[in-house]
Amino acid sequence: MDYLSINRKAWDDRTEIHVNSTFYDVNAFISGKSSLNEIELNQVGEVKGKSLLHLQCHFGLDTLSWARKGAIVTGVDLSTKAIVQANKLNNELGLNATFIASDIYQFSDENTKKYDIVFTSYGVLCWLPDLDRWAQTVAKALLPGGELHLIEFHPTIDLLTGYSYFPRTEPDVEAEETYTENSDGIKSTIVTWPHAFSEVINALISAGLFIEQVNEFPYSPYNCIEDLEYVADQGYQLLHKGQQVPLIYAIKARKLA
Repeated sequence: MDYLSINRKAWDDRTEIHVNSTFYDVNAFISGKSSLNEIELNQVGEVKGKSLLHLQCHFGLDTLSWARKGAIVTGVDLSTKAIVQANKLNNELGLNATFIASDIYQFSDENTKKYDIVFTSYGVLCWLPDLDRWAQTVAKALLPGGELHLIEFHPTIDLLTGYSYFPRTEPDVEAEETYTENSDGIKSTIVTWPHAFSEVINALISAGLFIEQVNEFPYSPYNCIEDLEYVADQGYQLLHKGQQVPLIYAIKARKLA
């Protein structure tokens, strides 16, 4: 199965929908609104003057938000159409971001640059069949002392919504609407893989990265999962038998040498 071609087409199709959605609200972003959330802002901290690699950057809102904060940014994404939109925004805003259309494994094979920070967030790992190779991609791209910041949806969500929690050899293949409000019933075929929390951590350790911090959060900044309810000043929560489900986790890891 050529999962890259299938997922590239899906994200090409989704990009056209997302750019025009209120979920992403591109007009507000152009007017100065940041797309970054408190979780990543608090964890990553000061980025001015630092080189930052954003893996699976979609059409670049977070990448460009880091650029506005003074980071020297490079964004990588599988979707060619997403990168076209990212470059369009970059030029319109007069920023100096670099965007690369590539599968991240291929990017890793070809990349020779090193970065202070690797950043990736919210719904990224499920598109990757091999987390060991992903973690090696991160380690290879970091300078000594450089940091990975991963902000991701918690795999417990998969279990509660009918998917496997634990890794499987065969991916899930299905036709699915995108998560923005303007999907209008349009479905794309997607190929995804489940990854347990322990698999993520062990992949980073095996790649030689030192894990400095792991946090879990009961609130999501995004209303993009079924049955979420809004809690003022917190975000969206999911209850299971009256108890909060972990929705987001965040990992900070460092390359020591």
